Amino acid sequence: MLFTSPFFFAFLAATLFAYFAFHKSNRWQNIVLLVASYVSYGLWDWRFLGLIVGLTGVNYAAGWAIQRGTRKTLYLGLALTFSLLTLGIFKYFNFFDENLVKLLSAFGLKMGAVELKLILPLGLSFYTFQAITYPFDIYRGTIEHTRRFTDFALFVAFFPTVVSGPVERAAHLLPQLQQRRQITTDKVNEGLWLILWGFFQKLVIADNVGLIVNQVYSNYTQFHGLDIIIAVIAYTIQILADFGGYTDIARGVARLLGFDLLLNFNHPYFAINPSDFWSRWHMSLSSWFRDYVYIPLGGNRKGKWRSNLNVFVTMVLCGLWHGAAWTFVIWGAWHGFIQVIYRLFGGGRAQTGRFAMYFR
Repeated sequence: MLFTSPFFFAFLAATLFAYFAFHKSNRWQNIVLLVASYVSYGLWDWRFLGLIVGLTGVNYAAGWAIQRGTRKTLYLGLALTFSLLTLGIFKYFNFFDENLVKLLSAFGLKMGAVELKLILPLGLSFYTFQAITYPFDIYRGTIEHTRRFTDFALFVAFFPTVVSGPVERAAHLLPQLQQRRQITTDKVNEGLWLILWGFFQKLVIADNVGLIVNQVYSNYTQFHGLDIIIAVIAYTIQILADFGGYTDIARGVARLLGFDLLLNFNHPYFAINPSDFWSRWHMSLSSWFRDYVYIPLGGNRKGKWRSNLNVFVTMVLCGLWHGAAWTFVIWGAWHGFIQVIYRLFGGGRAQTGRFAMYFR
């Protein structure tokens, strides 16, 4: 269920009522939240509940097998293969199939396109990446396997985050699910403020600025000069207010329930360099790519040029994560190129800020 849905507040009120009715048992509170999360997701399309349950089951089983200490790499590989293959089929199959046909055609080989008419499940990129962190973190020894499947299932399907993030980590959110939450006045006030601020960003700023963007972008050949510049600036405001608004609402709702979600945006347009920007923009995702892509590729452990290649590849994959189109691949490549240039000539390796550690 989207936060802007007219039924959202009624759903939230019912969930809060049931949640606080079991205030003496965090186990039953988690079951209430799990049922609410599945109901929320099922209201969009109940057929994809099987998909989210399947991803949950595979990664939970992999975590259990890895915890046992035998063939850990094999079980991690199986979990990653299943999860990424699922994401690839639903989100990227037609993109790669279409481009493969074009590539073979350029060499004089003809192959018919195999188009899968699949609906892209809502939030698939978010909860797939979130689920992957569980077997990965157990493999690294960051966390231990949780005995309650319902706790892990809630971690994957948690309704505030399942559609638009933040991309949570098993090591960050699971411990909060496994302990009793204390709801204080400060948490309630903070949660309500985040929700109000999120809706203001989304409904007042993003949606109204979007009117300018849509008018120009949908018919850009009729506009010139200053109009185009204004539309581009308006778009940068729109995308931050829209996405930042959604994640602030998610953080606010979670705060009302006693949870602390990862910060996703920290004034990114005040960044002083490319590295600083990615320490402020979509922070939960950029740090995910750092920990689960850049570091496994070798990070900075194999020399300067290999490190720069790892940065570039990571940013290309980050671009592809955003959408199955060459525009997103090029966008990721461009940001990867900027990061590499900054590292080589802009003093990026000498920086000591948060994101300097991301790609070091």
